[in-house]
Amino acid sequence: MSQSVVLDKEAAPATGGRLRGHPWLTLLTVAVGVMMVALDGTVVAIANPAIQQDLHASPADIQWVTSGYLLALAVFLITAGKIGDRFGHKTTFLVGAVGFAATSAAIGFAGSIQQVILFRVLQGLFGALLQPAALGLLRGAFPADKLNMAIGIWGGVIGASTAAGPIVGGLLVEHVNWESVFFINIPVGIVALVLGLLVLKDVRAENAAKSFDIPGIVLLSGAMFMLVWGIIKAPAWGWADPATLLFLGGALLALVFFAVWQKYAKEPLIPLSLFRSVPLSAGTLLMVLMAFAFFGGIFFVTFYLQNVHGMAPVDAGVHLLPMTGMMIVGAPVAGFLIGKIGPRIPIVAGMLFTTAAMLGMSTLDIHSGNGVMALWFVLMGLGLSPVMVGATEVIVGNAPLELSGVAGGLQQAAMQVGGSLGTAVLGAVMASKVTGVLPGNWQAATGGPLPAGPDGEQLKQLAQLGIAPPNAPQGIADAVHSSFVSGMGVAFVVASVVALAAAGLGLLTKRGANDAGPAVHI
Repeated sequence: MSQSVVLDKEAAPATGGRLRGHPWLTLLTVAVGVMMVALDGTVVAIANPAIQQDLHASPADIQWVTSGYLLALAVFLITAGKIGDRFGHKTTFLVGAVGFAATSAAIGFAGSIQQVILFRVLQGLFGALLQPAALGLLRGAFPADKLNMAIGIWGGVIGASTAAGPIVGGLLVEHVNWESVFFINIPVGIVALVLGLLVLKDVRAENAAKSFDIPGIVLLSGAMFMLVWGIIKAPAWGWADPATLLFLGGALLALVFFAVWQKYAKEPLIPLSLFRSVPLSAGTLLMVLMAFAFFGGIFFVTFYLQNVHGMAPVDAGVHLLPMTGMMIVGAPVAGFLIGKIGPRIPIVAGMLFTTAAMLGMSTLDIHSGNGVMALWFVLMGLGLSPVMVGATEVIVGNAPLELSGVAGGLQQAAMQVGGSLGTAVLGAVMASKVTGVLPGNWQAATGGPLPAGPDGEQLKQLAQLGIAPPNAPQGIADAVHSSFVSGMGVAFVVASVVALAAAGLGLLTKRGANDAGPAVHI
């Protein structure tokens, strides 16, 4: 099935020495832009303590520095994909790159925590413009037989940027200041803009929607906001708290209204016919489950390395390199394999590897050595690579070309929702386990009961992060760390079950029906 694509006259396929439309230069350009978003996903976490101290922010304010960004990103991704389908992915990408760099500069110059939060929200909105547009541009630039390889390399860049975040952030905060963490995006944004103006061609489908489904945008954005916010706050509020149920119930109700409206809208935001494709639906749910298991599980690893093993943030980032390194190397290889044999086998094998890695991580204890940790990190990186690449190909490739931006937004939104849900749910599982075993471990170490009242509650909260009381004897520190590791082990067992379910979904995936390559009209 082929689709018609409209390119501007300057955007003809590259011939001879021309830059515009060159596939590999297009890949380089979008990788530079998306690198900013991926880097910011991890680099800011290292800067948060310095921001809190410098701007005298409360813990709730600091949470908003991260939550505001993630909320804006998750809420706006699908709408951003629609904007790319309507106005062209090149324009959308350039606006996103310039906006992301500009808001990064504004954060660096901010004089209060309120300004930081405001500009972080705006940064998330511009970041949402970049990611679906990047996938749309890759699909328009590459022939079908090389698209998976391109997506694999693109995924490798994201993996490298994510891996570099803690290391780059730690070095900048330690040797420069927290503002430099944001200023670093300015030169990257300028490079993305210059390359974009020189290289990118404008790609859009002839039959793309000519208007926006405003009610659909409002309903879906509201549903995404309530869902992600409810998930983020549930660990603090409690899953049975009326506020949590109000947000999650409101999200479900808004999604129902959205689905009903899509049946009657003249040009719907997401035509429900899109989900008649079993592979696309399976790929979307697969992304949710993969992100649930991966981001939910890896969240605890940073605390394990820093608080249980006493590593500095930079050292913790270095210890994660076996995993992220395998993702960097494995993503292009996965793209090549998927191009040859299709996505099903690599996705299923990848999720089985991930399942095994999660089970392996559940066996770690407070004395586990670097070699054992590296083994499971390598296996996890190898497992995730074909899933990241394959699921992206399944979702975007099984969508009509005029909805490639929406499909790209759907893929990214599924990852954001899955990651938020995994962190919250596995956090609750872990907290429950730690609370249950800490009194016994404390009794064994001290010969007395865990303190009652506020002191006991504070100890439980610290134990859920793997933090022993200051200057505590080794026995008490081991009791706290063992309680944390017990909770982490249960969380990884749950994550492995979710990963196994994702492997089953992988059996329903197949190569995109629309990867035959578009017919181009100039």
